[in-house]
Amino acid sequence: MDSRTRELGEKPIRKLLPAYAIPAIVSTTATSLYNVIDRIFIGQGVGASALAGLGLTLPIMNLSTAFGILVGAGAAALASIRIGEKRKEDATKILCNALILSIAISIIFTCVTLSALDPILRLFGADAETLPYARSFLQIILGGNVITQLLFGLNSIMRATGYPVKSMLSILITVGCNLILAPLFIFVFHWGIRGAAWATILSQLAGMSWVVAHFISTRSLIHFEKAGMQVEWKLVGNIFAIGLSPFIIHICTCLVTLVMNWKLKEYGGNTAIATYGIIVSIQSLIITIILGLSHGMQPIVGYNFGARQLQRTNRAYVLTIVIATTICTVCFAIVMSFPHTIAKFFTQDEAVVALIAKAIRLCCAALPIIGFQVVTSHFFQYINRAKVSVFLSLSRQIIFLLPFIAILPSFYGLDGAWYAIPAADVCATCVTAGILVYEIRAVRE
Repeated sequence: MDSRTRELGEKPIRKLLPAYAIPAIVSTTATSLYNVIDRIFIGQGVGASALAGLGLTLPIMNLSTAFGILVGAGAAALASIRIGEKRKEDATKILCNALILSIAISIIFTCVTLSALDPILRLFGADAETLPYARSFLQIILGGNVITQLLFGLNSIMRATGYPVKSMLSILITVGCNLILAPLFIFVFHWGIRGAAWATILSQLAGMSWVVAHFISTRSLIHFEKAGMQVEWKLVGNIFAIGLSPFIIHICTCLVTLVMNWKLKEYGGNTAIATYGIIVSIQSLIITIILGLSHGMQPIVGYNFGARQLQRTNRAYVLTIVIATTICTVCFAIVMSFPHTIAKFFTQDEAVVALIAKAIRLCCAALPIIGFQVVTSHFFQYINRAKVSVFLSLSRQIIFLLPFIAILPSFYGLDGAWYAIPAADVCATCVTAGILVYEIRAVRE
């Protein structure tokens, strides 16, 4: 093992966490940021109907992300643990199997969804006004799904195996290209929503090339090897077991978005759907900061857990919780103080601005406590406690959020849909705290 991996078990946590977390935060935030920027460009350059159409693509996008994370997150966590156990050859096999799985799953997903795209979009709430926008966007995005899956899946493994800065650079390359191409395709070439889609895929191709080049190089700690390019089904099962928690989160997010769109269509029409898409992008930008922090924690926790240095594992977790809560509290203050300013980035329609401003305040009401719930759920995943992580993921999405979305609009109309989000956050955080206390007591006994 080189000095990069040795420092995971020796360097002080207070210095180690920022070194890994800051590049990871930049990576995940940049990824979410260019989704926000896409919506800004589409809202200002194409119109509100295009924003509504884009909002209707969220379930499919979340489903695609779910399959990518099933492989990427599972392989990253497992590779990190194997390196901590000084099993570099096994980590290499994990990388090679992740490559094969990402390609196979993305091709199957693309073929299935494209073959029934219009019926799927109508099921999600598309009508004559929004269907052309949603279809045009997804035809291109799904056509490049292999690129997307390889970029984010392999990038997770790169970060988890000791290359946080290179992982960050791959995302910055992607975002930088998108910032150049999206306005060029939308405002100069007038390609509309298809221009945004082409900008996304071409930008991801640039980022993917950077990541693949890293794993081709024999100078990397682990890299592609011909001997590892054989599917090992036991290994695949282990990857899926660890990746199951974030996979379920995104599957549930897909289901939640679907039900939410139905309710918004019923109580607020296409404007409400467009508003929800904007709010999701803003919330995702905040949450991805916490996810980046959690991803920075991953190689530290994975290595030290694998090396049985449990005190260092716990210190990394506690420090991550403190930082996450601070970040969420600051973001909460910004959102509550400047909702109209945030809304005007996306549209100049005063009625839509007022709806966005009201909705974002309601949806983000429980933001300060979210960091604890997100970090704790990921922590259990990183220490190979997949069942606990899966349950915590399900507690928010399925046990609380879906029922709240289904019930509250009947009593409070459109506002009820917004109330559902903070109500689920509060309930899920309470459950997470209870599970954490139980797990700590079980370890001590």
